[in-house]
Amino acid sequence: MNDRVSISIEAGVADVRLIRADKMNAFDDAMFAGIIEAGAQLAATPGLRAVVLSGEGRAFCAGLDMSKFGEMASGERGAGDNGGTPIIAGARTPNGANRAQQVVMLWRELAVPVIAAVHGVAFGAGFQLALGADLRFVTPDARFAAFEMNWGLVPDMAGIALLRGLVRDDVARDLVYGARIVSGTEAAAIGLVTRVCADPLAEALAYAAEIAGRNPDAVRAAKRLLNLAQDETQSAILIAESDEQGRLIGAPNQVEAVNSRLAKRAGQFRD
Repeated sequence: MNDRVSISIEAGVADVRLIRADKMNAFDDAMFAGIIEAGAQLAATPGLRAVVLSGEGRAFCAGLDMSKFGEMASGERGAGDNGGTPIIAGARTPNGANRAQQVVMLWRELAVPVIAAVHGVAFGAGFQLALGADLRFVTPDARFAAFEMNWGLVPDMAGIALLRGLVRDDVARDLVYGARIVSGTEAAAIGLVTRVCADPLAEALAYAAEIAGRNPDAVRAAKRLLNLAQDETQSAILIAESDEQGRLIGAPNQVEAVNSRLAKRAGQFRD
């Protein structure tokens, strides 16, 4: 893989880890490149059923590498789109994401569910990276913050786009305006995370294994529908539900789901 991200796959579950532990997995240019490379590899992996995303060492991700803020303090503006830094430079993807945003959005665009297992801190870029996952399993004392306001900035790695589907509008504003640090326990209470647990990585891997044992066609269809639900009209969602179900009913993997359930055995599914 590379020296920023590792991938191991077992029984259809990808265990993806940020491995810049000495820097609390902070984002530098190599981390941006490593995550994008990892996303491309996973998208092309046959038999993939689910992904667990975590960070090694003391934290999930401490945010942007401090050296980048030193560059910003010089007052120089880079050649990136919208006058941004080289980190966000380059052409936008069809979904409108620049390079930095794609690091987060690629997890939503991946065809299978992604569970983020978070411990330590998830600040700034790390906070937004966690939002890109379908689900977030966290320790009670994990700490989350949209830290950008402390540096005179705004969340710009899809954080605003993703917060709207998770928390109330005023809560999102509180997190962004105040750059307030919230614990894993509070994050669950306000709807920011999915589950609080003692060992998020172990629970996330177990949950991913359960997903891997289900009809992969149905799981992927469900993710497409849930992604669609964020932006489409009710009419479009209703039609999409019917279309997806029509393709599933009677297909080999759906028949196997029924037969294996009735026989009380593990399903034998095919891509």
